[in-house]
Amino acid sequence: MQVPDMMRRSLSAVVLAAGQGARMRSERPKPLHLLCGRPMLLYVIDALAGSDVDRAVVVVGSSAERVTKRVQDDVAHLPIEFVEQGTPRGTGDALAVALAALGDDDLGDDDVVVLPADMPLLAPASVAALVQAHREADAACTVLVARPADRAGRGRVVRAKDGTVARIVPFSDDLDAGEPGAEDPDGAAEVSASVYCFRRGVLGAALRRLTPDNDDHEYRLPDVVEVLHRAGYRVGSVEVSDLSELAEVDDRLHLALVEAELRRRINDRWLASGVTMVDPATCYIDATVSLGRDVTLFPNTLLQGRTVIGEGAEVGPDTRLVDCMVGAGARVEKTVGRDAEVGPAAEVGPFVSLEPGAQVEASARIAPFTTVAMAD
Repeated sequence: MQVPDMMRRSLSAVVLAAGQGARMRSERPKPLHLLCGRPMLLYVIDALAGSDVDRAVVVVGSSAERVTKRVQDDVAHLPIEFVEQGTPRGTGDALAVALAALGDDDLGDDDVVVLPADMPLLAPASVAALVQAHREADAACTVLVARPADRAGRGRVVRAKDGTVARIVPFSDDLDAGEPGAEDPDGAAEVSASVYCFRRGVLGAALRRLTPDNDDHEYRLPDVVEVLHRAGYRVGSVEVSDLSELAEVDDRLHLALVEAELRRRINDRWLASGVTMVDPATCYIDATVSLGRDVTLFPNTLLQGRTVIGEGAEVGPDTRLVDCMVGAGARVEKTVGRDAEVGPAAEVGPFVSLEPGAQVEASARIAPFTTVAMAD
């Protein structure tokens, strides 16, 4: 069967990570705040999996060098370029900076998917569905939309009479007379999820027509939708079914809520893989940890970094291991360890400290109230 030309377009991605993140109240750049041991930005890049993205551009702010150094080595499957938005002039300007980095050679009707860097729960399936619908409809733009109960801070989707998307406006804005929902603006519960797929050939011209006429004097990316609609282009939409994907990390409270959801998902995955958790609610496992089959985790266990637990090992209760190796069949109880190695069938604890570089031999027994130093 012949594949339609629109389905053979190349696909680029832009991740908008240049926000100041002032509400995080941190010296750490917002994209680098950790969720289950990984920078938040990596989860957003993960959302591109399955969409056949050829290359990606990440737009960062003044901390470009720190973000690039921390993230680039962890993404081997996708060519990524980091560009800096020198002056924070809004999301529309940030996308224009990204397009300049992508270059203008042989644009054709290639597509570009645009994501915010602070939605780490966004699923690859939702991004893939957005791209597919965009291409099947041969639209100039397709917007990911949702109908959440809490619409605070989100843009309201205003539709034209033919059902296509005409505008995305703040909920504080009044609708024009005759627009769908104008009689009952609060009843128009459809919002933009701030994820877009654009036909790249029309995007640059639309961005150049933006004006900073809003209260913040910024170039707003959602305004591109109205520019394209007024120019006669089709703007479609895809509704996301799982509202948890819309969770945005604006401050430390949101960070904690998103991390709790990610930890629940991590625990569920390990439980399904043959790991026993006596109390999953008190087992904290980073996304970078590896567990063997028939591992048992007791309450108040924290496994972080590149920790690896071998098959049949027992860990906890009241144990924290960071970047440690625990051999098959070992038992580690009420122990704190960092960058240490416990051999197979060894018994460690309770009340043991494993210092960096410490090695416990196979089948060894480390008595309570012991500090194991780095091996000579």
